[in-house]
Amino acid sequence: MKTVLTSSPRKAARYILQGEVVAFPTETVYGLGANIFDEDAVKKIFKAKGRPKDNPLIAHISELSELPLITQTISPFAETFIQHFFPGPLTVVLPKSNYVPHIATGGLDTLGVRMPQNEFAQEFLKATGVPIVAPSANLSGKPSPTTWQTVEEDLHGRISCILKGKQTEVGLESTVVDCTKKFPIVLRTGAITLEQLQSVIPTTRLADARSSGLKKSPGTKYRHYSPEGKVILVVRAKDAIPFRNSAYIGLERHEELSAFRLGKVCTSIEEYARSLFLFFRMCDEKNIKTIHCQIVKETGLGLALMDRMKRAAAG
Repeated sequence: MKTVLTSSPRKAARYILQGEVVAFPTETVYGLGANIFDEDAVKKIFKAKGRPKDNPLIAHISELSELPLITQTISPFAETFIQHFFPGPLTVVLPKSNYVPHIATGGLDTLGVRMPQNEFAQEFLKATGVPIVAPSANLSGKPSPTTWQTVEEDLHGRISCILKGKQTEVGLESTVVDCTKKFPIVLRTGAITLEQLQSVIPTTRLADARSSGLKKSPGTKYRHYSPEGKVILVVRAKDAIPFRNSAYIGLERHEELSAFRLGKVCTSIEEYARSLFLFFRMCDEKNIKTIHCQIVKETGLGLALMDRMKRAAAG
């Protein structure tokens, strides 16, 4: 299969209308999209990624008027979150409509929905004229892509089109919150923090790690975010031992940074989150065997960053 690279959202949208899948940029990571109502097109997402069929996808919309097409009801919790955080890196889980094929939801009766704030994504979604269901645009199990070049590395020859945009602003997948229960439950942490959600609905809480409800969100059931090398979490920069085939990333500068094959010092938690997956990819390119990641406080964005690093370290 020939994979077309384009910088035109309208050209990329034509592939969607032809029943194909398209990789496109958002503010979180690059997504791999298909028309949510086209079951055959949605199947192509799973085939291209090698994704388990029971791993649900997230619907991306450009207008709130699309919600009644893909959901049955919108709870007061969801309405509040939508009012405060759409467009943005937040996914709300709602009961799906009968128009949405079960393959898009991993066989579940719920659907995660979000409205990206990335202008390129918005232009692309509006040009398609339909809700787009999309996971991250990478081979399953690998770190999510934050550049179009990374998408091409994984999916060239597997998909019809890649919409080229800039490196993603956030670098981590969206926050996912279940709005079908008595109170909102955060299934996956992201750039919209628990504290932000609790500021508008104080009863919002994190899902228990053993909760069966986690299956409603992608990124919680299967191996995710892992580079080829072993990820080791360190408290301080000095705890990372440099050697010829190792790497370090963190907020503290390592005294022997140049002794690592690859090293990066981030100036903020936001830069750390934006850089993590791309750093993992760079380590894979250099065949680095050990990657030291400095831990951060598990508050705010740090909660999501630590979630991704812990999962990567678990292999």
